[in-house]
Amino acid sequence: MPIPEPPLNAPAGRGGAPSIPPGTALFSGFRALHHRNFRLFFLGQMVSLVGTWMQNTAQAWLVWRLSHSEWALGLLGFAQLGPVLLLGLVGGLAADRFDRRGLVLTTQTVALVQSVALAALTLAGSIQVWQVLALAGLMGLVNAFDMPARQAFLVRMVGREDLGNAIALNSSLFNGARIAGPALAGFLVAWWGEGACFTVNAVSFLAVLGGLLAMRFPEEDLRGVTAGAARDLVEGLRYAWETPSVRRLLALVLGTSLFAVPFSVLLPAYAGDVLGKGPSALGLLMSSAGVGSLLGAVIMAYRKGMAGLDGLAGVGAACFGAAVAAFGWSGSFVLSSLFLAAAGFAMITQMAATNTRLQDLVPDRLRGRVVSLYVVTFVGVAPLGGLLQGRLAQSLGVQPVLVLGGLATVILAVIYLAFCRRAGCLGRDTAAAP
Repeated sequence: MPIPEPPLNAPAGRGGAPSIPPGTALFSGFRALHHRNFRLFFLGQMVSLVGTWMQNTAQAWLVWRLSHSEWALGLLGFAQLGPVLLLGLVGGLAADRFDRRGLVLTTQTVALVQSVALAALTLAGSIQVWQVLALAGLMGLVNAFDMPARQAFLVRMVGREDLGNAIALNSSLFNGARIAGPALAGFLVAWWGEGACFTVNAVSFLAVLGGLLAMRFPEEDLRGVTAGAARDLVEGLRYAWETPSVRRLLALVLGTSLFAVPFSVLLPAYAGDVLGKGPSALGLLMSSAGVGSLLGAVIMAYRKGMAGLDGLAGVGAACFGAAVAAFGWSGSFVLSSLFLAAAGFAMITQMAATNTRLQDLVPDRLRGRVVSLYVVTFVGVAPLGGLLQGRLAQSLGVQPVLVLGGLATVILAVIYLAFCRRAGCLGRDTAAAP
């Protein structure tokens, strides 16, 4: 049955704090921060994610500067996230079998080492495209285990009653960093080069590692996963396939990731060839998408209850595709920035609604595996789209490829909404996990 919305004086959740803090409705959008462990996680991420976005922006510009190849940008996107497609389900299984905080500590430590290596090679002036791609591939391996563990870890910090708010706040933080990080990177690259951004990112990992080490939890009960690895993977896949809402949501995310999400891979080429601008403009374009995403995440943080999330995901996908198509059509920096803001708003609305709905449905013993399916379809499929669009852009041009990808996403969203309407799940809640 659906999980009821907790009253204002609800008892303490699993994180050991009131589910909704006292005060006005203004603070209800930040209720997950009253859990000490989530506050530590949030503050560490606040620093680290800015560094991550700085590195992502500088890394893309570095590859473009060295190669001037859309195909190389597609390869970069695939190297960064392609391993998630191959190993994401294994990462989800690991999140169900092992301590999730320990997994995140391990992945973040390896990510720090990767940033140090990238900074050292770049500052030494010996960096080559293949080295950037190899180090990006290492980060892809990290992401395959980090993303499922991180998403499944949220419920342990705040409990199920504040999970939706924690997901939205985490998205807000991610997209706030998406505004600040690329803008800072653009100016830092223009003045001191890409190596400075990689150095800043390496130092920023200390904040998230410190926050994770300061958390306190009771011993995690992992007794729900007792079968062999293959049987556990099949169990998660069977649950996703046999649960109609889960199946529909994951199919929509897969299509969106293939056709619309890869717009970010082509941004350096768009800024350089279509707009005729440099790294500062690239940073501002990426920040524009971050502004829209942040606004969408904040609005989702104030949303209460689970009703209507299935339909909201479809509407968000349709608007996302339309905004990407409009961005591809535009050749103006101002219009492009506005369309990217709209794309960011719609994308985060779709993904936050999808993530919250999936985590509301899934039993905790299957959480890591089902969340890993979301990560694979959202993050792992996007590099395939990036490779496809990077190759097509070399033949057709950047703008036509963006327009076609956006329109394909709109069509898929309309089909999804038609199936939801037939199933009667638009505008209402359906059964949640026991």
